Amino acid sequence: MAKPNAKGPVRTVQIFCAKCKFQLLKYRKGGKGALVKCFKERIVEDYTNEEGICPSCNVQFARDTIIRGAPALKVVGGKVHMK
Repeated sequence: MAKPNAKGPVRTVQIFCAKCKFQLLKYRKGGKGALVKCFKERIVEDYTNEEGICPSCNVQFARDTIIRGAPALKVVGGKVHMK
């Protein structure tokens, strides 16, 4: 399988915790669909202390995984929203 495009998309989105509205990440997202996964190489800014855990309310919003051979965060459904 192919790895994600290294150049990646140019559109940057801000990802927030759905529970407490704390900003978690700035991410270069491709496509128009919902946020399902975040490739780590596309994360522009990470505002968390522990990977996949909201520092404000301690809710797990993502799990560490490998997708198409690249490290990524698999987003838990309903735990985040983006702008």
